[in-house]
Amino acid sequence: MAKAVKMADIAAIMGVSTVTVSKALSDQKGVSEELRIKIKKKAQEMGYRTVSSLNQERAKKNASYTIGVIVADRFLDKYESFYWTLYQDVATAAVQRGCFTMLEVLQSEDENRMIMPKLLQERKTEGLVIIGRLKKDYLERLLEYASVPVFFLDFYDRDGKCDAVVSNSFFGMYVMTNYLFDMGHREIGFVGNVLATDSITDRYFGYMKSLYEHGVDVNKEWILNDRDPETGRSDEGFTIRLPERMPTAFVCNNDAAAAMLVQTLERAGYQVPQDISVVGYDNYQPPGLCDVGITTYEVDMKEMARRTVKNMIRKISGDHYRQGVYIVNGRRLCKESVAKRS
Repeated sequence: MAKAVKMADIAAIMGVSTVTVSKALSDQKGVSEELRIKIKKKAQEMGYRTVSSLNQERAKKNASYTIGVIVADRFLDKYESFYWTLYQDVATAAVQRGCFTMLEVLQSEDENRMIMPKLLQERKTEGLVIIGRLKKDYLERLLEYASVPVFFLDFYDRDGKCDAVVSNSFFGMYVMTNYLFDMGHREIGFVGNVLATDSITDRYFGYMKSLYEHGVDVNKEWILNDRDPETGRSDEGFTIRLPERMPTAFVCNNDAAAAMLVQTLERAGYQVPQDISVVGYDNYQPPGLCDVGITTYEVDMKEMARRTVKNMIRKISGDHYRQGVYIVNGRRLCKESVAKRS
């Protein structure tokens, strides 16, 4: 049986990336009309089978799609099980649409050495979802290497060209910081490595917007890291370092960081919320870290997963869908970690 022609084969002959071939064959923006015609002609000469013809065969056989999911191991430490739950929601959404998922945890060593995921090397999937931002060089190489559609979940690229689904991080943290002001707080810190991920950066700017609207400047001493800046992990001997002069409240980039902060505050002799109020983000509080219910901005993970799978299937099958970044809203949940300040 003759070997099926892949987009990577066409790309190699044409001297372009597989992304460029994909865009040309699917009539997406970003490719000149002259190059698009040349790529389509070469694909026809090489016997490349279009997505529509493959879809017709799938329909006849009642075949389903297999969607690969990649998550970096640093996002799956014992305090970051939010991503485990997000993956489970993706798997559930896929099954509901007659598809299946395969998870690969990307090891830090492989990411540093630019070793591509086995799911792509062995061509085991027809689409790939990446949960959480990978290192810039690695992600660029992966997009060049991939011969299947790719979707980002919980992060986006700087130009907004790649398809992605994210929560409304900027607005969500703006809401949570405003809530602290409404409760009488004016000295408010932020917990999270600001540039570690897109979501943390967006949440930091939401926090900043609220401060500026209330006439309060950012105090850099109250911007605390929640993970090791080198490894990106929070489970290997890392502890949050408290400032000498404390604010009356903190907004945390996620509930895991909020729970870690509560634990750190209690060890230092503070009570939450009597002495210091704390809010988080996600509505996913890791068990066993603290006994205080964290007031938070709930992320609609199921909707994020549903939209990702729905559009991934459309992308694989060649059906029309709206390309770009989808933003999913959440809601504020008030629990036990905030006290009104007179």
